[in-house]
Amino acid sequence: MSAYHFTLPSSSGEDFVSDQHLPLIIYFYPKDSTPGCTTEGLDFNARLGAFKALGYTVVGISRDSIKSHQNFCTKQGFQFELLSDQDETVCKMFDVIKLKKLYGKESLGIERSTFVLNEQGEIIHEWRKVKVAGHAQEVLDTLSA
Repeated sequence: MSAYHFTLPSSSGEDFVSDQHLPLIIYFYPKDSTPGCTTEGLDFNARLGAFKALGYTVVGISRDSIKSHQNFCTKQGFQFELLSDQDETVCKMFDVIKLKKLYGKESLGIERSTFVLNEQGEIIHEWRKVKVAGHAQEVLDTLSA
């Protein structure tokens, strides 16, 4: 079992067991149906065939509910699963919960981050404080190199 082994409820309606989907691209995002998160999801979705051709599974993780994820997937046509981490177990495992400031208010939230796990479930690439524009392509370029 890998160091980054986890099981989370998925937008597919079933539990997603990370070790059954290695190698794996996990992107953490703050909130369903917000502009940046929608763009990021669409960018990963557009490159899904290329990621699959390289052998990778792609999943998105946020603290939103499964119902919210299912609505988001349906509305945007995502062909990959979104995982619900409402108790932040996996977010904490990857250390993506950070103090954020928005309009002068501080709150704990998910820092947009992407991790690539190899067949052994070890992190081989990570991006933190991700800027959405061009990010999915950068991940693809890195894995294609």
